[in-house]
Formats: sequence, C-alpha cells, structure tokens
Amino acid sequence: MNIWQINVVGGSGSTGRLAAGIDQTLRRRGHQGTLAFGRGEAPAGSRCVAIGSSRSVYSHVLRTRLTDRHGFGSAGTTRSLLRRMEADRPDLIQLHNLHGYYLHIGELFRWLKQAGIPVVWTLHDCWAFTGHCAFFDYEGCPRWESGCHDCPQRGGYPASWVVDASHKNWVDKRAIFTGVPRLTLVTPSRWLAGLVRRSFLKDYPLHVIPNGVDRTLFCPRPEEGTALRRRFGIGEGEKLLLAAANVWEPRKGLRHLEELAFRLPTGVRLAVAGLRKDQGSGLPTSVVRLSHIAGAEEMAAWYSAADVFINPTREDNFPSVDLEALACGTPVAAFDTGGVGEALDDATGRAVRPGDTDALLNAALELAEEDCRWACVERAAHLYDGLRRFEEYVDLYESLT
Repeated sequence: MNIWQINVVGGSGSTGRLAAGIDQTLRRRGHQGTLAFGRGEAPAGSRCVAIGSSRSVYSHVLRTRLTDRHGFGSAGTTRSLLRRMEADRPDLIQLHNLHGYYLHIGELFRWLKQAGIPVVWTLHDCWAFTGHCAFFDYEGCPRWESGCHDCPQRGGYPASWVVDASHKNWVDKRAIFTGVPRLTLVTPSRWLAGLVRRSFLKDYPLHVIPNGVDRTLFCPRPEEGTALRRRFGIGEGEKLLLAAANVWEPRKGLRHLEELAFRLPTGVRLAVAGLRKDQGSGLPTSVVRLSHIAGAEEMAAWYSAADVFINPTREDNFPSVDLEALACGTPVAAFDTGGVGEALDDATGRAVRPGDTDALLNAALELAEEDCRWACVERAAHLYDGLRRFEEYVDLYESLT
C-alpha cells in the first residue's frame, strides 16, 4: 500500500507522534508512507512533505483573526499538496488534525470526493463538527448539535477578533465533510465517538482506537526519579504530586492547581511542568516550577519521581499525559471530563467531578498512600501500548484497500 498522512505537525506533540508511529509501522510491514505536515520538525526516517511555509501560515492566521473563517485559507498551498498526491497515486489517505492554519478544507475535500480512494480521518477533538471551537465542555455549549451561532468562544482558538462566522462555518463544514464516498472515522475515546454519533458526521463508519505511548521511553525510571527528588530538595518521606501541560491555557486548569497548592498538608509537595515565565504567580514558593522538560526521557523520570500525577484539565479528549504517567507506574487523579475517565480504573486512578478542587486533592492524597505502581504499568501495557495501536491503524488500512 501507498499511504499518505496529513497533519498539522510532523513528529511532535501527541498527533505528530501518532502519525510518525503509524508511518514507521507501515514501512516495517512493507508498505510505503508519506507524512505531509504544516509545521514543525520532520520525524527521522520518514518520507515527508512540507505543506506551505511560515508566510502562508501567518496569512491564514490573519484571515482567521479578521473573518473567523479558519480552515478556509491556504488555498494555493493546499492545491500544491493535492497535485503531489495526485502524482503519487496513494491507495489510502489518513487525515489527522486539519485545523492549525495550514489547509483549505474545501479544496481538500473537493479532491477527496472526486478521487474516490479510501480515507481514514482521526478526530482528535471536536473541531470537525463545530462552527468554531475544538472543545465546548468548558462553556457547556450545545449549539454544535443544531447549527452554531453567537459563539461564546469566539476569542478562543482559533481566535477571531471581530467577526462571528460560526453559523456559516458550521453550515459549510456540514456540506464539505459529508458525502465523502469512502470515509471512515476514528476517535481515541468512546466519549468523542458518542459526540460524533450526534453530529452531522454520524452516518460514517466509526472506530475507537485509543492513543498509545512509547513504552520504551515511558517506563518506570526509579533511579532517575530518585535523583530528581534529591536535586530539587524533595525529602525521602515526602509525597510528590506532579502536574504537566504543553501549554497551560485556561482550560488546562492552572487556577485549580493554584487553589490546591495552598491546601496541601505537611509532607506533600507539588511540581508543575510547562509553566511560562508569566504563569504560576498564584502558586506558593514551595512548588517546584519546571518551565522546560528536555524530552520524553526526562518527562518519564519526573513521572517516576512523582507519587501521583494530577491533571486538572477542564476539557480534553484522551490526554496522552495520563497514559504516559500510567506507563511510568504513576497513578492519576483528574477531573472527569471528556474521555479522561476511560483511561483509569479503581486500581490506577480517580476521576472526580470537574471543577471540584477539594475532591481532586483528596483523590490525589488517597492515591499517594496506595501501592498501585504495578497496576498502572500493567494497564498501560495492556491497553495503551503505542506499537499495538499503530498496528491497529495499519490493520484498518489493509481492511479498506
């Protein structure tokens, strides 16, 4: 098979690592793969195609800010991509995140409908069936079900400064994304699958393939974890709670960490990774602030150093950080939002009512006293092994071609 993948980023972030892992699995099983991406670094060993340039991205950003028509810029770069795909004659196309200021969805789907080749589209969030946002849980907004309008998150990603085009976007997406002859959808969580079945995408075949983690990187590292604890002055008898986010945007729940940090009992410390210099002013000085983590191995060492990973996100799909923590033997306390609760069971974590900071802290303190590291590793190995999930994607492609 000759498979093309399209994603906003190359080998970075959860979606980029998924695309790179699928590409490696394709080649290992004797297939040909090409990864086309909008920005970021190309993963080593993959055949890659860059979509557009920084100039085209900035132009798309400006268009979005002024018109609220995200996904309707970058027409020229999209047509260039389609010419390359047409010449290469792929047997199947795998779509990942189409938002991110790099593609024109109308041009892309016009070509897909004419080409008639199998398409697999993994939805990593809700953007495909809303008129603006990637998530709507935080606002509790139901407009996506009947036709978006008066968007309460117009200023959030992908932000619009002036115009609210959410209704037009919703109508256009419905027309563009429906009627693709051989389209199959994938979601990483049952939660997101349930939303898709209520959306205008409900008539497509749908599979749930959970995200996976690289367990050669994310695995228990007790010696490295102990070294980090010593380096940052965390006592041998102290319990350590760890929180991490790639970007601590409002929906990720930093304010809940700030509340929780002042309620920690004696003998319990908190470390927060991913903070920008202008963030975390509400945290006490006892909190370990980690603005930069060098890579996956250092992150795995921090998971191993922690007694509990705490995730205060208020809206998410199926967070990879929770799976990474489990793979390192660290239980998870989190708000029960999106597909978060699906990743956990009673032996490996707690998912509590969203926004209840006291319940989140109590869950973390309970888990810190339990001996559940082996149960966490076992759950990650059984359900969230990245290699198995990549194989599941390739099995799906083979069944469709």
